[in-house]
Amino acid sequence: MKKISTLAAAVAAGVLVLSACGQSGTPDAPAEGGEGQAAGGEAPEYEVVEDADLADSETWQAASDAGSLKVGVKYDQPGLGNVTAGAEAPEGFDIEIAKIVAGQLGFAPDEIEWVETVSANRETFIQQGNVDLVVATYTINDERKEVVDFAGPYYVAGQDLLVAADSDIAGPDDLAGTTVCSVDGSTPAQRIAEEHTDAELVTYDAYSTCVEQLQSGSVDAVTTDDAILRGYAAQYEGEFKVVGAPFSEEPYGVGLPKGDDALRAAVNDAIENAEENGDWTAAFEYTLGDASGVEMPTVDRY
Repeated sequence: MKKISTLAAAVAAGVLVLSACGQSGTPDAPAEGGEGQAAGGEAPEYEVVEDADLADSETWQAASDAGSLKVGVKYDQPGLGNVTAGAEAPEGFDIEIAKIVAGQLGFAPDEIEWVETVSANRETFIQQGNVDLVVATYTINDERKEVVDFAGPYYVAGQDLLVAADSDIAGPDDLAGTTVCSVDGSTPAQRIAEEHTDAELVTYDAYSTCVEQLQSGSVDAVTTDDAILRGYAAQYEGEFKVVGAPFSEEPYGVGLPKGDDALRAAVNDAIENAEENGDWTAAFEYTLGDASGVEMPTVDRY
């Protein structure tokens, strides 16, 4: 895989505009007639532990020997994990979380190898050793925990709908007879297939393709986590709207190899430390906007 610099450019003001969030950590829509605080500003810097030693973790030891930590992230989700035209590296909240964790594991930003992942290959990439960690809007659930482990959660989102600005769809109860787009292997796609069988589900390997389908009128709605959808709504200002009726809770975790308990404990420590020392808030405000009222979820050390 090609190693690229982790110096992310600041997210342009207005690329993702969010207002204060509820206690779950899910961003609320800006009040009508107003705007939330835009993300951006100076990029945060995080501690890099010089004497990190996870000898009991085969994953960490292999990464240490190689001199780089391979982290799977999304490349198509504005505000969370995204590569924009001309950018040298992905940027977004997930990217900042990855940097925080890597630093606590002893890896400086220029020792991170970013690997593009999509929803359908996250477990496979971890199992095959293509990545050491996955920080990619990765919802923790029991099915996935059968094949990979998770640290966190570090954020809780909610599934919502992105529709045309003039759409009458106001929530999941309005999906009967509509065509809904999501991505292969995602929790939101599975929920539509199982709980909203009166809607037609189509899937692709990237949310950006779903948004293109919505723009062309080929689908009536795109569904995934609200934070992702708000990024697209801001990117296509005036064309789309987020319905604002979340119908799930999606705890985002850091995926890692099954059974690597030492690594999982260390990543959990890094996430908890980020809340205590303010790094989590700095990362949120740099990428997603105003963190007033936001609460990081409690880490689950299962």
